[in-house]
Amino acid sequence: MAVSYGYDEDNTSALDAITEAQRIAFAPMIFQATMSLRNNNILDFLDQCGAQGASLEAIMTSTPLSAYSTELLLDVGLSSRILVKRGDNYTLTKMGHYLLHDRMTRINMDFTQDVCYQAMFHLDEALVKNTPSGLKVFGDWSTIYPALSKLPPKVRDSWFAFDHFYSDAAYDKVLPHIFQLKPKHIYDIGGNTGKWAMRCYDYDPEVKVTLLDLPEQIDLAMENINKSGKSDRIYTLPVDMLTVTPLPQEADVWWMSQFLDCFSETQIVAILRNIAFSMKAGARVCILDLFWDKQQWEAGAFSLNVSSLYFTCLANGNSRFYSADRFLALLEEAGFVVEHQIDRIGIGHTLLICKKVT
Repeated sequence: MAVSYGYDEDNTSALDAITEAQRIAFAPMIFQATMSLRNNNILDFLDQCGAQGASLEAIMTSTPLSAYSTELLLDVGLSSRILVKRGDNYTLTKMGHYLLHDRMTRINMDFTQDVCYQAMFHLDEALVKNTPSGLKVFGDWSTIYPALSKLPPKVRDSWFAFDHFYSDAAYDKVLPHIFQLKPKHIYDIGGNTGKWAMRCYDYDPEVKVTLLDLPEQIDLAMENINKSGKSDRIYTLPVDMLTVTPLPQEADVWWMSQFLDCFSETQIVAILRNIAFSMKAGARVCILDLFWDKQQWEAGAFSLNVSSLYFTCLANGNSRFYSADRFLALLEEAGFVVEHQIDRIGIGHTLLICKKVT
């Protein structure tokens, strides 16, 4: 059963509601002002000043901005609760501290700014057409995945930082669960940059791993794998999981990390059915993913639901971070049963170890 996070009631006062409504109305402007406060050294300078804070004149010595621009950003910072002002001095609030120092917040902000911000202007079109209409701000592709290696460097860096931050925090936790299955050969479907394959290589000196991914992603992964000197037990197979059939059949474990959330419900069932048809007896499907209704804190559910707009507007137009309830029904429809479900791994992942219904 899904956690409500208070989504089943409205206890907000009318005054708080209209205040929050204004914050939403001006949210894009607040976000850009916050990026400017961060990027023009104002937050960092105030952090160094500590509890005593600093005056406008002192802050201006640390930033290339004019007095007009600096004071305007400081006033927006006050209204956004990023700063407080005591006498003539400005000081960081707890929120300001986290905006500056919390790695997750910084990665999320960079992802929003560099990857999503311009594209989100086309969100309504994407919602109507179920196509990634915002992707056109970067080029002419049907989905973002074959385009990743061709995106501008800053955009690409922010995309991979966002993707890896959440998965990397879970990998060390799930490796023992996967290798309790004693796999001799793992298929890493949607292998991305090869990080999981290389983790498996290091964890077990005998395991073989084959990456199954789009040709563009395979090329990117092999650059990293070859540099690491681990290509003797890591192999690749360029495939499009939506079209290839049949699949190879040697794997003991079919691994998918943050992969199936890149597809629509119909596509997820089709991919899983294809795997079920191809997998050998005794093999297992292991899925590591983020489900918004399995987050410990409401902020986690909020982040996943809002991040799903990236899939709509940029990635493919028809996928999202699903609820566990919805996703488990898709597994059942595809002919799988969950043997083990482990929630709250890393920052908020769930590991599903599944077997084919016989």
